[in-house]
Amino acid sequence: MARPITETPILTGQDAVRFIERAKNPTRATPEEKKAVQDAYKKFKLMSKDPNIF
Repeated sequence: MARPITETPILTGQDAVRFIERAKNPTRATPEEKKAVQDAYKKFKLMSKDPNIF
């Protein structure tokens, strides 16, 4: 049986400050990271059509 979902803890102090700063200034994915995601998506798409392809 599944476990119940617990409450999400509230961020306080330095953790909250870091979270807000990172939310305001997100880092962009590099071209290599974007290509890796696209390649994984293409493989997943192929597997969904034919699960025995790999």
